[in-house]
Amino acid sequence: MAFRTFLSSLGINAPEVTTVLNSHEVRPGGTLTAEVTVRGGAADVRVERIAVQLVTRVEAAEPTEKSWDNPGVVALQAVPAFDLAAGEERGARLAIEVPWEMPITHALGRDLRGTRAAVRTILEIDNAVDRGDFDEIAVHALPAQDLFVDAYRTLGFRFDEAEVKTGRVNGGHNQLSKFWQELEFYFPADYGRGPNAQLETVFIARHDSLDLITGPHGPYPFDYAGLTLDQCVAWLDRHCRSLWG
Repeated sequence: MAFRTFLSSLGINAPEVTTVLNSHEVRPGGTLTAEVTVRGGAADVRVERIAVQLVTRVEAAEPTEKSWDNPGVVALQAVPAFDLAAGEERGARLAIEVPWEMPITHALGRDLRGTRAAVRTILEIDNAVDRGDFDEIAVHALPAQDLFVDAYRTLGFRFDEAEVKTGRVNGGHNQLSKFWQELEFYFPADYGRGPNAQLETVFIARHDSLDLITGPHGPYPFDYAGLTLDQCVAWLDRHCRSLWG
């Protein structure tokens, strides 16, 4: 799917930029490729910047639970400044490396309520900036993240929502990103926590392992190699019973 942005402040014949993504689905650690095409308007201009941003919805930046206006920039690639003649067309191919700690929007193939991610193109000409529209994407969980989400499901936990926050979680052990994501699950009755009690879970992912944080506890490191659902279920059950059982 393509999306376009143009500088309305420069008039109806302003330059226009079109961005086409190679895919709208990705995992942390993957790559998003975008084809960016700029078409000149009625006059020669100096294009100061074209930037393609990977953004995520940040809970504290939005006035309501559903708004999607002030995203956090997770990664970006930019085209250097250039002169664009009237009616001229130029193209560029940009690759955005998706960080391992990128907040996920889907787990076990299902949408995670509360988190959204998108690609946004910024066009800047003569100090006028158009931030364009969001082209939403699906960021699927890593296999190990899916295993732990499935472990919660197997034990009877019920997913509520996900939130992306700014700052450091539990002191920021091994955390590289300025954003972190919290997945909220309702406890099952087995753990005696009451019908509305929740367990917040944070994944700090890397290329070969992740840290799991449960509420104020952790981080607990897990290697991807050899990790199974049975292991995740057994560990999570022991962990919860030792703290709350």
